[in-house]
Amino acid sequence: MTNTIDAIHFQELARMNPEEVCRRTSCHYDYSNKCYLQPVWDFELNVYAEKAKIDCTGNSKPHEYFCLFAVHYLLKAKAIEISGNWISEKDIPGGPTFFRGPHEIPTNLISNRFGNDVSEFSRVCEQFSGTPLDMADAAYRFEITPKIPVAVLYWTGDEDFPAESKLLYDQTITEHLASDIVYALAVGICKRLGGAA
Repeated sequence: MTNTIDAIHFQELARMNPEEVCRRTSCHYDYSNKCYLQPVWDFELNVYAEKAKIDCTGNSKPHEYFCLFAVHYLLKAKAIEISGNWISEKDIPGGPTFFRGPHEIPTNLISNRFGNDVSEFSRVCEQFSGTPLDMADAAYRFEITPKIPVAVLYWTGDEDFPAESKLLYDQTITEHLASDIVYALAVGICKRLGGAA
């Protein structure tokens, strides 16, 4: 689960003070096993910085991009409060240029899976611990970490326009993550809700 993570990031994390990391990220540190206990969505990831290893407790395994996200979150998250203001990837500085072509968010994975079946979309979102939001035809908020909420919006299609999905992020995400890590997180979310991971 760590093939996508450069060893230098684990090395950087290993040099950090665990108390400071926990203060910034709201995670916990297991001193006896020397690992960070970092919930990501409904996964519990154990991040062993010195061993450059990540384990996941539970029956299901996260997409590798969630592990990449977890390490960068531990490295870069700031001790700030959620703003409560939703933005799209195009509102992120440099977003209109970055999030296109090879970095376009694959929300089509979600719309292709559910078509016009809003009730099935809602069922799956609730299965994955989503909280309903009063947006679009259906929308759910997911607490990826205590500081990184993500909203998934869904619109049904008609004869002129196909079903559509969109991801929104709290405005503070730009304080925590670089655009490539936002992209990795978004891909992981789309693949999981789209049934590909």
